[in-house]
Amino acid sequence: MFTGGTISMRHDPVAGGNVPALSGGDILAQVPGLDRIAQIEAIDRGLTPASHFTFPALFDIWSTIAAALDDPAIAGVVVVQGTDTIEETAFFFDLLHSRSKPVVVTGAMRAAGTPEYDGPANIRDAVRVGVDPALVDQGVVVVLAGSIEQADDVTKTHTTAFDTFRSLNVGPLGSVVDGRVEIRRQRGARRRVAASRAAERVHLVTATVAMDGTPIDALLAAGADGFVVEATGGGNTSALLLAAAERAIEAGLPVVLTTRSPSGAANGLYAFPGGGATWLRAGAMLPGHLGGPKARVALALGLGAGLDRESLSALLADPGPIGMEA
Repeated sequence: MFTGGTISMRHDPVAGGNVPALSGGDILAQVPGLDRIAQIEAIDRGLTPASHFTFPALFDIWSTIAAALDDPAIAGVVVVQGTDTIEETAFFFDLLHSRSKPVVVTGAMRAAGTPEYDGPANIRDAVRVGVDPALVDQGVVVVLAGSIEQADDVTKTHTTAFDTFRSLNVGPLGSVVDGRVEIRRQRGARRRVAASRAAERVHLVTATVAMDGTPIDALLAAGADGFVVEATGGGNTSALLLAAAERAIEAGLPVVLTTRSPSGAANGLYAFPGGGATWLRAGAMLPGHLGGPKARVALALGLGAGLDRESLSALLADPGPIGMEA
């Protein structure tokens, strides 16, 4: 399924940069030998930069994915998109994915027409993964630069590097080496939610030095559905930011506390004003090892599904070991 992104772009001298240009068929024409791996059915879903996706658009894409998964003739689905938001969109699909067949998300770090165009190799690897029996019941994975990463942990760690996508807490599930899919471990339990909409006004606020509660207060006044706060370190902020979050909680809004650190999880080890323990006493929920963007996706889908606080807490929390050896 082709949705656009860098893999579909070429340099346009008039625009002064890369712009969408290639259809799914155009891209597949640059990937010879796919018919020796699988029988391919190409579905074009437009040319949307990944930074332009909305929740309704992602639900629309998911409906097409789900229909394909329900087709007995289909072994798996590969979603081709821009890399800017893969870590969020893949997790969005992973939360909704309750079937056994694999869903693989891929893209490219270089535009078509450049000597380093990595789109064809990534598609070839993604198709190999999508038809491999070892990926059954593994949910949604991201495949670029030969690495296979689970959707709930994968992070884009560099703006332009080919190996930018890494699972910083548990490492890759495996890799594609010389055309062979090699699995190192199986995924643990996964988060799942049955939702047909997402709350649109879940806001992500990142704590920084010398920060007060103005962002939360302003967003609360403008109308909000909930907040995810990326705290410093293990879950610590200024007391002023916590006070603003307490006002949101008193107004009935869910507040989730995670860390702005690339890996690890927020906790309640510190009890000074604004420390993680004081956030938890105020009623903030912890999202396990989910970082801010993923925690926001989970909270938005959970609220869209009408989950109460207890069910939201269960959805956000790590469902068990986040990875295990095969």
